Amino acid sequence: MSEPYTYNPSPAESRNIFTASCVESVATALQQPADEIYRRMVRVNLIDDYIIPCYEVLHSESRENVTKDIIYTLELWEQKQGL
Repeated sequence: MSEPYTYNPSPAESRNIFTASCVESVATALQQPADEIYRRMVRVNLIDDYIIPCYEVLHSESRENVTKDIIYTLELWEQKQGL
């Protein structure tokens, strides 16, 4: 009997999966389309300057806390950039 297939994503794939789940969670919380949230995050460079670099810390938090934190940071960065 063969062992069941287990997918082990690379570290980069894990970060990308986490980032996508962050976009989806924020979109759900704000009741906005995920593509709009993604555009907002890209506009202020939130993914490259916050989510990816802080992956280890964020990944250890609850989904609820991560979502709240990312919403707060997104809105703060948008405000600072006058968006």
